Amino acid sequence: MVSEEQKRVLDPERDASALKALTHPLRIRLLGMLRQDGPATASELAVRTGESSASTSYHLRVLAKYAFVTEAEHRDGRERRWQAVHSVTSWNNKAMEATPGSRAYVSLSRRAQIEHLEASLARHEADIADGRLGQEWVEPSGINDLMPRLTPESLTELWEVLDRKLEELTTRDAQDPRAAQVVLLTAGLPLAPRDPGAEEDTSAPAVTDAEDAS
Repeated sequence: MVSEEQKRVLDPERDASALKALTHPLRIRLLGMLRQDGPATASELAVRTGESSASTSYHLRVLAKYAFVTEAEHRDGRERRWQAVHSVTSWNNKAMEATPGSRAYVSLSRRAQIEHLEASLARHEADIADGRLGQEWVEPSGINDLMPRLTPESLTELWEVLDRKLEELTTRDAQDPRAAQVVLLTAGLPLAPRDPGAEEDTSAPAVTDAEDAS
């Protein structure tokens, strides 16, 4: 589980400039790559993102200015390597409602998480198909698409239970050589009732209240 020291908690007033810097999609992507795959050079990240080295180098320096990344140990003296300062960026949703800039960051960040899920699914499928992951991972892997009816209090309790259980399991598996990095994205997004006469809802899922069979 992520410790408090590994979290960067953003405040919309104190961190206004940092929030503005992080609203750039490429910077969010670069930070995510460093967190997921470890230290890298601007050139290495340029290859992975399809950007120029000049572009990734510039955006890494901006991230460094606001203490999201820092220089890592160099393999040689030719090019600096970068690493993420924290494992997680977090915030208080109610506090982030205070300004248009902080609201924009939350919206952009959530959409970046959806893109991360799509990329992770493709990577997972390729890793299974190419034998980089063993067949023991086939059964427990999956994506849920559930739509329960909950009160605000119950949704809050669900997050708390999930956090406690995840901390318990990651602590238990910390020294197990079989453990692998797992992308675990969770969402709790309440929806207001739809007017029966409203236009077609293109956001509706193809399947509801379904999960991968196990």
